[in-house]
Amino acid sequence: MKKIGWLKISSRKYGGVAYEELAREALSGDFDVELVEVQSNIFKRGYFRAPETFLNLLRIKGQKDLWVRDNNTILTLPFRKIGKTLAMIHHIDFSTTPLWFKPLDFVIERLLFWGLKKADFMVTVSQYWQDYFKNKGYKNVFKVYNAFDVSAYSFSSQEVESLKEKYSLKGKPIIYLGTCQKAKGVLESYNALKGLNAHLVTSGEPHFNSPARNLQIPHDEYLKLLKASDLVLAMSKFEEGWCRIAHEAMLLKTPVIGSGKGGMRELLEGGGQIVCEDFDSLEKEVVNLLRDPQKRKEVGERGYNFAKQFTLERFKKEWVDLVNKII
Repeated sequence: MKKIGWLKISSRKYGGVAYEELAREALSGDFDVELVEVQSNIFKRGYFRAPETFLNLLRIKGQKDLWVRDNNTILTLPFRKIGKTLAMIHHIDFSTTPLWFKPLDFVIERLLFWGLKKADFMVTVSQYWQDYFKNKGYKNVFKVYNAFDVSAYSFSSQEVESLKEKYSLKGKPIIYLGTCQKAKGVLESYNALKGLNAHLVTSGEPHFNSPARNLQIPHDEYLKLLKASDLVLAMSKFEEGWCRIAHEAMLLKTPVIGSGKGGMRELLEGGGQIVCEDFDSLEKEVVNLLRDPQKRKEVGERGYNFAKQFTLERFKKEWVDLVNKII
């Protein structure tokens, strides 16, 4: 059985992590897949964690038929390559990082693109990013879309009503603004919509002190929240790889209004959702949908019919076929 080593640093949960977990699971039946987690062992906190982790990455050893690296672990590739390498890239965009971080961003970005030149293959998650890298002259750039267990996105009206009752979300429309991160545009969305008589909600670990109500809830309740929402916003300010939140909302037949940045546009336009490119137009788009229940239903149905195509079976076949082809 062919051996795959999957290098990973971050334990933070976001869309890319969910994708990669599914990819490893999809490959595990046909290949010997080992998750190699690289961490700092001496410095558990503070600025020295990053250089220690960088050095630990340089020390990685082992005989594998293929090594898979993400944005973080690709950074050491210019200095040491230990075998045939596939770069797993969801998106690259440093535009929303703090100003004081820009000098380091400059170095990281150049290391990243240098590392990608050293990789033998690359997997992206949308047509936007596949075209982006091909236009930059990269070779062997493949595309494998996100995947979802469609059967997990079905909730009864009673379950949805129970969630509303539990979190006092009854009596007016629910507008889900996104996860509680500035890069997701939730602050600008809140400011654009705060005059509406609606519940404005975010979820997840708060990355800043948001004026919107934030719910830190289990994943199943998060999905019920998306189902309970009258609208889901995906007003990201950075170039998304795809946007799993928008996709999940579409699987739940909840209409989505999104910025369409990066690969998200392919998702929204493919599923007949609303693309809103600036926050000045957001209130108008939201109000138009809230006033028209029939249109919300039609947009929700269009989204579902598109989103349901991205099955786990399709995902597994594409990953297994791709890895067989390259090794």
